[in-house]
Amino acid sequence: MLVRKPEQLNEIDGLVIPGGESGTFLKLLGADGFVKLKDFVRAKPTFGTCAGCILLATDVENPKQAGLGALDITVRRNAYGRQIDSSIREGRFLGEPIEMVFIRAPKIERVGAGVEVIATEGKDPVLVRKGKTLAATFHPELSDDPRIHKYFLELVANGATRAG
Repeated sequence: MLVRKPEQLNEIDGLVIPGGESGTFLKLLGADGFVKLKDFVRAKPTFGTCAGCILLATDVENPKQAGLGALDITVRRNAYGRQIDSSIREGRFLGEPIEMVFIRAPKIERVGAGVEVIATEGKDPVLVRKGKTLAATFHPELSDDPRIHKYFLELVANGATRAG
């Protein structure tokens, strides 16, 4: 279901925070929505892509902004360049090749303790996980390959009520 209001978080077992503009997300959430989302992310499986990855981070740079602190990572916004610098690249997901679509993508500059790197592009971590929280700097929804979404759905099926 499409979640537009914080109270809808009570009705779901997992959440995908999509790409977009993370600063705009923060403005639309407001203080109460931010707290509600933070509580949800602590309790249930959440997958952030691009801007969603930025929101899940503990540290955000370029410029600095608030994050939900769900993943001990440092993320630099727009690190791969402007919209015109968007690209499709081949990366590695669980050791296997996979297509990755980067659009004004953030870069994970630091991976903290307990955060597992699930996918890379070159030497860069681009998909990370801690427990039931998953974050990608790219847009898996723009590829025809369903493996990353299946991976998240397994987290939802196996961890909707577990702490991770």
